[in-house]
Amino acid sequence: MLIHRYRSLAATLAAALLTALPAHASRQDLVGLINAYRAAPQHCGGERVAPLPPLEAPAAMARVRIGAGTFLEHALERAGYPVEHAEAVYLSNVDDAAAAMTLLRQNFCEKLLSTDFAAAGTVRTGDDWVVLFARPLHEVPLPAPEVLDAQVLAAVNAARAQARRCGDQQFHAAPPLRWNAALTQAALAHSSDMATHRYFSHQQKDGSVVDDRATRAGYAWTRIGENIAAGQKSVAEAVAGWLDSPGHCANIMNPGFDEMGLAYAVNPERGRVYWTQVLGRRR
Repeated sequence: MLIHRYRSLAATLAAALLTALPAHASRQDLVGLINAYRAAPQHCGGERVAPLPPLEAPAAMARVRIGAGTFLEHALERAGYPVEHAEAVYLSNVDDAAAAMTLLRQNFCEKLLSTDFAAAGTVRTGDDWVVLFARPLHEVPLPAPEVLDAQVLAAVNAARAQARRCGDQQFHAAPPLRWNAALTQAALAHSSDMATHRYFSHQQKDGSVVDDRATRAGYAWTRIGENIAAGQKSVAEAVAGWLDSPGHCANIMNPGFDEMGLAYAVNPERGRVYWTQVLGRRR
């Protein structure tokens, strides 16, 4: 979440700036002016910019209530518009949409032309404005739990089938892993706990770690390891992220492991996905 504040120029200077706007601009809503600018931006920061598609203007964004210490994502969620990311610009002492647009164009053209957003909205209180930019939350295309094991094993074993460098460590190709239900149970317990309580750590709030969770799930281990991730929207994305991280990659490539389980859980409020992979070798 990012918030930008901007206090308007003196009235005489603001009036001078407005002369560059079309005469009909003051009658348009601010999101309409933003979209007109995106359709023909010409220049921003000294660079010529190609036209961009318009931003949506969902009604829920006009219902957002923002106070001191408010998190934009939470405020938008409460208003009925859950988002992956949001930013806001505050304008003070601005008479109308045309004056607001002038200030935005002069000072925040990069934000107006960002491809990171798909929607915009405004909340006005007197001559104070909050201009919101957001990327809506999309449904996560996750595999059903009953087919998760096949997808994960295919992705992980394909990685283990090739020699690989994980940071400073070089690994030979390793034998394929087998799926284990107890390790999957331990993985689900941790993903569910992280999703429910909205934290990201190998250690749960009660102090337990992967060793404890595997034992509680009935897995008698001689070697145990764990990878976690948050925010990835598919098995492929989660595994790719682990392979790009030296420590996680080393867990996946470790020939001392011969079984694994994996599970995900989704936070019901924010839709964030939490992944846990547990790797082990039994006694």
